[in-house]
Amino acid sequence: MDRSGVRLAQTGDWPAVAGLLIELGRGVAKGTAEDPTHRMWFAGHLRRLETVTLVAESAGEVVGVLDMEYHQRLGDHRPQARVNDVVVSEGLRGRGIGEALLGRAEDLARKRGCFRMALVTAGWREPAHRFYERRGWSDYGKWFVKQLTDDVHPGGQPVGED
Repeated sequence: MDRSGVRLAQTGDWPAVAGLLIELGRGVAKGTAEDPTHRMWFAGHLRRLETVTLVAESAGEVVGVLDMEYHQRLGDHRPQARVNDVVVSEGLRGRGIGEALLGRAEDLARKRGCFRMALVTAGWREPAHRFYERRGWSDYGKWFVKQLTDDVHPGGQPVGED
């Protein structure tokens, strides 16, 4: 897939985006895809100036999503882009959809003046690690998580949905 199949997300994309986040195990409950409150929250998220949510379409269906935010660090005057979530429907992986999403995100981050992009992926997601490395990303540092509630696992999945 080339980048022409990637566009900015719209509020009506929420059910498909929720389904992809559920597939990724990001703690989105199955009922939220049709919940009007979550759709409104998603609409507000899309309006935030510091976030960009992209979707990839194939045959008129949303098959991938990438959510990115821009933030300023105290030690550098230029912004940094952080990819919070990127997921492609499991049955369509390996067809260039993730590459198109990341490429479009990189284009937008450069236009915003970002000096780097960062993302976090679970240590056990080895195929994802290889995917990022093939696209020029470097393994850098460690990620630490401290749970502040008992209702989710460190990866964001709700407790009890194991």
